[in-house]
Amino acid sequence: MPFAADLALEEASESLDYPLLRIDLSRVSDRAGFLDAVGKALSFPDWYGHNWDALADCLTDMSWLAADGYVIALENADSFANAHPADFAMALSVFQDAADTWREDGVPFWTLVGATDETAPWLRDLA
Repeated sequence: MPFAADLALEEASESLDYPLLRIDLSRVSDRAGFLDAVGKALSFPDWYGHNWDALADCLTDMSWLAADGYVIALENADSFANAHPADFAMALSVFQDAADTWREDGVPFWTLVGATDETAPWLRDLA
């Protein structure tokens, strides 16, 4: 993320009093690595099962990190997104479903994807 945009994101998150939860995907090479990186970055509880269902359960609970809203940044997503597009699409679907669930309760839950221009068209196709 460019420095100015990164700073603006931090300031916006702080002004809303929402945690800015960064997940660095630069060293993620497979689904297991993605699930592990998310679990560690979001301090998931010990019962987290490192699978898509467990990810969904944790993302729609977040009781260990109670807040009025959440901003999650999937940073450096290019390598994982391009090497494992089906898994990355599934991950984004789980995050979208979590956002939809939180929205029903009036809680903002935003997931931002940090990727280069080469990956950006692929991400736009998901929208």
